[in-house]
Amino acid sequence: MKIWKNESYKVPVISWCPEIETNALEQIDHLAQLPFAAHNIAIMPDCHSGYGMPIGGVLATTGIVIPNAVGVDIGCGMCACETSLKAEEMNRTVLTSIMGLIRERIPVGFEHHKEAKEGMPAFTTGTLQFDKCIVDQEWSAAKKQLGTLGGGNHFIEIQADEEGTVWIMIHSGSRNLGKKVADYYNKIAKEINTRWYSSVDPKWDLAFLPIETQEAKKYMAEMQYCVDFALANRENMMETTQEIFTQVIGCDFYELINIAHNYAAWENHFGQNVLVHRKGATRARAGELGIIPGSQGTYSYIVEGLGNPDSLMSCSHGAGRKMDRKEATRSLNLKEEIAKLDAQGIVHGIRNVSDLDEAAGAYKEIDEVMENQKDLVKPVVKLRPLAVIKG
Repeated sequence: MKIWKNESYKVPVISWCPEIETNALEQIDHLAQLPFAAHNIAIMPDCHSGYGMPIGGVLATTGIVIPNAVGVDIGCGMCACETSLKAEEMNRTVLTSIMGLIRERIPVGFEHHKEAKEGMPAFTTGTLQFDKCIVDQEWSAAKKQLGTLGGGNHFIEIQADEEGTVWIMIHSGSRNLGKKVADYYNKIAKEINTRWYSSVDPKWDLAFLPIETQEAKKYMAEMQYCVDFALANRENMMETTQEIFTQVIGCDFYELINIAHNYAAWENHFGQNVLVHRKGATRARAGELGIIPGSQGTYSYIVEGLGNPDSLMSCSHGAGRKMDRKEATRSLNLKEEIAKLDAQGIVHGIRNVSDLDEAAGAYKEIDEVMENQKDLVKPVVKLRPLAVIKG
């Protein structure tokens, strides 16, 4: 853990990341200068550059909400489920069959279902009067995106713990709905900040909404719906995956663990009610279960939070990128990355240079990340990958 501050900072920065890229450092400097920042900025060990605010950042504010401090994939998160199977039952034929059926039934990337899906969460606005509601506008499209994986670093993975028990883990978010909500309210925030001569530099991409305004209240309502939709999306994919497991091999499933890592929520820290923005960070209250995935070629962890107050009770949301997508496809060796996965017997989908943006070599070492946050969480379950589908 490292603490730093300077005369321009409103609050200090507390970081668990030993090496931070230049762009992310600049974004952290901007966060620390915000006049409404509360107590401290917390930087997780998987930190890397984002849009406006770095991924792996935690920001507490008073009186305002920042759409870009949540990001475009609102509610993105992880779910994991233990099964009654053992790893020795999951030979390559079984794994290949399961993954093939998952690809048939769960759209990935920009694909979506041809027909609307049931199971959309209810959207309630309370006393708010919406003259323009993004959720309503996108409702029909979202019903076809429910139960779809999306792209980028989203994944469905079959794993085994150190006792050989098989787990299913899914990483996905709110699909295009979250992006539409984020973009719409960020645009409004920019307009308001310009109209009222905000002191926050517009070049920082941290436009804010005063929390008492109708615009902020509407954003909070639509943001929460995106969090609910993202959970429903993961649950739908988990149900489909469990049905496929039952079809191929038959087993029991245990309680679902779920966490989100892109959202803003009211919390009390250091005796003050603040709005905590977590962008690529997981809440880690004392005793709370969380999920920290590695890359598709390394371990993932189920963890228990330690409730560290300096991190605003947060931890990393994954291993974190060590190179951006363009750099990964430009610098990583396709044969070497495939060989790493093949040597571990992992069923994977890396075939072309374009797939290298999600190769294991593009990510930080997960065990180093875990070591750097040993005062934030403790590992409960260590999981190795058996098969993976990437978005």
